[in-house]
Amino acid sequence: MSVAPHRTPTTRCKPAARWPILDTIVLHRFFTKPWRALAHAHLPSQCAICGGWPAQRVCEHCAASFAQPRPRCRSCALPLPGGATQCGQCLLHPPPLDTCIAAVDYDYPWAGVLADFKFHGDPSWAAPLAALLRSTPWAEPAIEAADWLVPIPLTRERLGERGFNQALVLARALAPATTDAGLLLRLRHTTPQMELDLKRRLDNVRGAFAVEPLRAGKLRGARVALVDDVMTSGASLFAAAQVLREAGAARITGLVLARTDEPHAAQ
Repeated sequence: MSVAPHRTPTTRCKPAARWPILDTIVLHRFFTKPWRALAHAHLPSQCAICGGWPAQRVCEHCAASFAQPRPRCRSCALPLPGGATQCGQCLLHPPPLDTCIAAVDYDYPWAGVLADFKFHGDPSWAAPLAALLRSTPWAEPAIEAADWLVPIPLTRERLGERGFNQALVLARALAPATTDAGLLLRLRHTTPQMELDLKRRLDNVRGAFAVEPLRAGKLRGARVALVDDVMTSGASLFAAAQVLREAGAARITGLVLARTDEPHAAQ
């Protein structure tokens, strides 16, 4: 009769000391981007402007108070007085945009909101800001009519600093199916436009953009919406529009969240 060999009982060690660390890592990853952005985009929270609770990131009262449509130049979105439809600069030097649409002025409270979105690593602002832009007169038809939404690209250095391209996440929030971040390239690093006068801004972005050669065919005869967060002098937006125009785009609409009251650079 055979006897089974004696086996010493073994005790399975529980890595108790490791689990709290792993749990912390998992929870940290779950509640950071993109999950945090998704939560902020769809769940009620405190209004970032008035502090009201519960509300969306911008409550209806603040949106109605601070995002009223105003007369703007149809070519560069510069605020205009009275019943004018085009500013004097665009009459003298038509920009390479067929039309330009801005949701709000670059002023309180939107300057602070855009600083959070752009510089403080909070891409969860994309959804409420996209809703704000879509509600702007003429923006919805322009978005729906566009074959492509093309975000203004960032340089590699700027992308490394911010961690994301605010124009790209905004465009994807507006129309994910038609957003294409590969059509327009940023060829070189440029000095921040805010630091330059109007003439130097034009020189700064000259030759900074190009169409991706292998994808240029998608632009021939296309209707394009060029998306950015803030428009100041218009130099960057116009330089990007020019290369899209040269690639054969049939119609180009500028879509920006905020427009300063600074006259654009002479063309």
